[in-house]
Amino acid sequence: MSKAIFGNHSSIIVPRKDRDSIRKFYCDVLGATITKAEDERDFLRLGDDYYIGFLYGDVTDESEFLRTARSIWLEIKSDNVEEMTKKILDFGVRQLDIPDPHLYFQAPGGQVLRLVGINEDMSFYEGKGAGPNVTNVKESLRKEAMKK
Repeated sequence: MSKAIFGNHSSIIVPRKDRDSIRKFYCDVLGATITKAEDERDFLRLGDDYYIGFLYGDVTDESEFLRTARSIWLEIKSDNVEEMTKKILDFGVRQLDIPDPHLYFQAPGGQVLRLVGINEDMSFYEGKGAGPNVTNVKESLRKEAMKK
């Protein structure tokens, strides 16, 4: 039987106006490297082997949907979560209210990210062990929806 796995490349179409803040956040805060810059897109490498393509266009900013738990998020790992959390929040990103011990935030361009430790035990997220109370998660989502 065939199987599928996630690769090490992603891409997102973002408003052209966000280009400078995307470059500053991903490069200056997260330590990414621009591997190629063109008029309409940037290719960035995060870590040793993860690549994100940012395609710039005249698109609407659908950030409100991305701020909900219904949006898919990318996980980033740090060897110093406390220091990285400070750098991320000092940059001025929007922190999301997700009832989970990790930092969830919306990066420039709209992508939602979750910060975890490189050596952190993430077995709960693999279906092992106890985790957050589902009732609390649903209540948090209800409150977030009422803010709109």
